[in-house]
Amino acid sequence: MTKAEVEIAKLLREYQAKTGKLLSIGTTESATGGKVADRITNVPGSSDYFKGSVVSYSNEAKISVLGVRKKTIESYGAVSSQTAIEMAQRGKRLLGVDICVSVTGIAGPSGATLGKPVGLFYIGLSAEDEKLSQKHTFHGNRNKNKRDAAEAALNMLRQYLLQCISKL
Repeated sequence: MTKAEVEIAKLLREYQAKTGKLLSIGTTESATGGKVADRITNVPGSSDYFKGSVVSYSNEAKISVLGVRKKTIESYGAVSSQTAIEMAQRGKRLLGVDICVSVTGIAGPSGATLGKPVGLFYIGLSAEDEKLSQKHTFHGNRNKNKRDAAEAALNMLRQYLLQCISKL
């Protein structure tokens, strides 16, 4: 199977060939610590479309660097659909990209709270016509949960690009 990041590069080029516009992407990551950006930048030529990433690990960084509303984190928690969407929206604006993918979660082995187990992740996506999040629960160790979350984020981006192309 083709790696998601390679397929993303191909889909971006396909979109460009059909529209004349190369979409730009960025990431805002918490629990994955930059793994999504790392995978995207492993593809030769990614500098044409990947503009950057913000790793906002702490709540303070989510608020002060990204601009996630403090009220959102207080009301829903850092690991929530609402925070993931705000991370993606604020990252899109901050990085000046067409599409931003965000990841927030509990990698483990500690950090679980009532109703939020280790392995819980929310992945957000913000684009011109879309803002959405997906909830995932992974059951591995810390490193596996982070890898699985990065893979899920790349797959979410890949699916979004497939949708964009199918609408052309």
